[in-house]
Amino acid sequence: MPPQVDELARASLSASAGLAEKVTDPAQLQALIDSSADPKRVAQYMSEFRSRHSDVLDAMSREPERLRWLAAIFSSSRFLSEELMRHPEWIQVLDHLESNLDAAQYKSRLDGFLGGSGVAATGFDLALFRRKELLRIVLRDRLHFAELPDVTAELSNLADAILDRALATVLRELNEKYGMPLAEDGVEGARSVFTVLALGKLGGRELNYSSDIDLMFLYSQNGETSGPNVITNREFFKKLANQFTNLLSTYTGAGICYRVDLRLRPEGTLGEICISLDAAKEYYTNRARDWELQMLIKARVAAGDEALGQELLAFVEPSIYSTSLDFSTIETMSETRERINEKLTKKRLRKDELDIKLARGGIRDIEFLVQCLQRLHGARETWVRHAGTRLALSRLRDKDLLSVTEHSRLAGAYSFLRRLEHLLQFEDDRQTHSLPNEPADLDRIARRMLDGVTAPDPGVSPGALLLKELNQRLESVQAIYERIVHAQRPLYYTPTQSAPSLTDAVEKPARESERGGLSSELLDRLAHEAPHLAESVRSRGIQRTEDKLAIFLEHLLANAVELKLLDSHPVLADWVLQIFELSPFLAEQLAHYPDLLAEVQRAADHPTRRWAFEGLAAPLNDIAGLRRFFRREMFRIQVGSVCIPEPVFQTLDSTSALAEFVIARAYRIALARGLEHAHAHATPEKPFRDPQSEMMVVALGRLGMREFDVDSDADLLFIVPDVEAERQRFWTRVTEHLIDILTAYTGDGTILSLDTRLRPNGREGMLVQTESKYVEYFSNKAEAWEGIAYMKARAVAGDTERATRFLGELQQVDWRRYGQGGRSKHELRQMRMRLQREQGQITPLKAAEGSYYDADFILMYLRLKGAGMFFKSLNTPERIDIVEKMGHLERSDAEFLQQATKHFRALDHAVRVVRGRAEERIPAAPDQRQMIIELMHRWTGERLTADALDTRLLELQQKMRQLFDRVFA
Repeated sequence: MPPQVDELARASLSASAGLAEKVTDPAQLQALIDSSADPKRVAQYMSEFRSRHSDVLDAMSREPERLRWLAAIFSSSRFLSEELMRHPEWIQVLDHLESNLDAAQYKSRLDGFLGGSGVAATGFDLALFRRKELLRIVLRDRLHFAELPDVTAELSNLADAILDRALATVLRELNEKYGMPLAEDGVEGARSVFTVLALGKLGGRELNYSSDIDLMFLYSQNGETSGPNVITNREFFKKLANQFTNLLSTYTGAGICYRVDLRLRPEGTLGEICISLDAAKEYYTNRARDWELQMLIKARVAAGDEALGQELLAFVEPSIYSTSLDFSTIETMSETRERINEKLTKKRLRKDELDIKLARGGIRDIEFLVQCLQRLHGARETWVRHAGTRLALSRLRDKDLLSVTEHSRLAGAYSFLRRLEHLLQFEDDRQTHSLPNEPADLDRIARRMLDGVTAPDPGVSPGALLLKELNQRLESVQAIYERIVHAQRPLYYTPTQSAPSLTDAVEKPARESERGGLSSELLDRLAHEAPHLAESVRSRGIQRTEDKLAIFLEHLLANAVELKLLDSHPVLADWVLQIFELSPFLAEQLAHYPDLLAEVQRAADHPTRRWAFEGLAAPLNDIAGLRRFFRREMFRIQVGSVCIPEPVFQTLDSTSALAEFVIARAYRIALARGLEHAHAHATPEKPFRDPQSEMMVVALGRLGMREFDVDSDADLLFIVPDVEAERQRFWTRVTEHLIDILTAYTGDGTILSLDTRLRPNGREGMLVQTESKYVEYFSNKAEAWEGIAYMKARAVAGDTERATRFLGELQQVDWRRYGQGGRSKHELRQMRMRLQREQGQITPLKAAEGSYYDADFILMYLRLKGAGMFFKSLNTPERIDIVEKMGHLERSDAEFLQQATKHFRALDHAVRVVRGRAEERIPAAPDQRQMIIELMHRWTGERLTADALDTRLLELQQKMRQLFDRVFA
């Protein structure tokens, strides 16, 4: 037995000795376990399986091959191992391991699983069927019955079958309530139809094990339903799209079926969830950006009416592969890629995390390069038009658009990276692309990936061997990418200084040359119907967002009640025009969701009122309603920030309260559903005992210190009392459901973006951990920066009283370990310098010399010196006040910190209000800079010029670094 199999594993094998004799030769069983990538885990799972399902293993004595299958799953996938504990019969009925199944065959298998073709499917049914079929696909993958193209094709076929049944289920339900949607083209009884277009990896039939699926919805014609409850086709198909999305993405006892991403639809997150064929044609003819046309290379019909989807794709194909495309197109797309990668990469917690999708030379670069070449050459070489990356590479080689060597290296790297991606994902059914940090975990992945390849030097670990090959692959792709892109450049080309991001493209509804703006005809109509409002619009001379204002005014002219309200309510009209003058982000929302006018009125009529969220939110179990509530309330708070105006830290406090409320509400929903699921699946042999205590949900970072803002991530921890350790799996299920509620993407968008990596041991640590595990970690393992990060901790959901007491106790641990010596000062200074080196050029507003991070480290270190005093919650001004009162800051330094941090936060908030997201630099566009200057004047009292905006920031940063050097001397 290898040394890595510990005593527990030995005991497991010993206890199963009798069983082994029944099933197969003991030596063969031992060899089976020893030869696996993780003998210890296989032995433990075998023991548990024997104790729970000995009859199944007895049956395997007649089919010993299935025992090998069982060991392969135990070695490769934790989540499928757990499913086999619950559904041991799955291993007994596995079939067709040596053949590929198409979508029709998966539909037939789904019919059998549900009990018939006409049976309605629940989210639980579909998620459980997906997991059952993943068992078969993973085995085909691990036992080498299927190559990579076979695996990705089967995963896509499985998804198609599930989408088809989900659509049929929802469509049947809506037809019963509203009747058939009839077309208005005059043909008696003609129906309007619906199609689901798949994009991205699903569109290219290259889906991975745990991927989002990118979808777009389309219906054929407007009209009305045939009854009994008549609604417009637009309403009908909107309901269909929303319910279809929810059925696929709602968390169930078997997890979720698929995370659905709808952001690639026309107008992105601001567009309708479903549009008509005519509207789609108009959009792609007049307003679609280059990246939107490029992503249609992978589009195909996945469910619904095939002819409808094909009509749109045939219509847009000439635009995708236009003969007018040249280098400027590929360069713009390449620059967009650079910005996307930069934005996503900066969110990583650690620099040493390697993301094989986003890394230079990774999966995204290969797919991007292939699509660029397809767009450039597809007009004259139709052979290269194909949605799949692997086959497209071959076709580009066929036409000599890639050399033999380039094709070989790109295709080899793509296969290598996709296989590695699969190994990472089917371990826990997680959408991850990052290699594990722990050497033992990396070695286990490497043994599976390299599959028998041995290192030339016995002292080289499998993980090191894997990293060596991975780096060679990435460098090879990088070199080809740069060579091909540069080969397209004309001699007069010089690189641009900056490039629009993908989100820029999504948010900007039309090119400057295409927008209509405020026409004289529109203003004349407005003057006739609402003279006071028209005069205000004319006198303000709004130009920065006139296209959005025109959309909003067109809506008002079609709504007499709202038009009259604005014409007779000068304060409300003024607030609306301020929004269009100062915030393209808020203006975009108001233009596309005119019902948000009610939120502007609520803020204008009650400018100082603090609203109780409990009375405004949707019913407890209405998750979609919770999403809409969060969007409305966030909009109202930001409107108040612009128009009242109020101090920036007051706005951040309000935004934090909103985020805290939705997290607490999501926790209540998740807990209720978790209890319901646990009781429903309890048995006399395995009863479920209700929890004795509740979980504690704790926020860190900006939410922890009540400075949450637009586009902020919420850093969350999930802690349970030690008495709840026996219900670890239950609380993990509750936590996963909570995360899904807050982050799942639907037609109404997401609620929050979460980050859970600040828990003990980071992403390698358990998602839910006990109080004693936290204490042990911070007593023995935590670094100084982790200790100070937890000084921003605040309880936000669950048992908040207990959590507050526990955080006080944990702070005492930090103080005893770090607060009474000089070591922490040295470590924190080193950490700050490292952040400056690694992130200063990328994120200068936060990480450059003298930026906000300097102030944050100063305050956290000085608080650590006095951490024996616990405070339930402190924002930045309060932290400054406390450390001054403790005697750790001179009065003049405290006043400077108050002034500088207010400026930093006001600048950051202004950028978010203007742009709708966090940015790392002050925008270069003159109109946006002017908006930022005006907003900062409202919040800080400083009146700056465009040039002084940068000068003032530099002045504060220089003074901040001087203070930092004095504190950390």
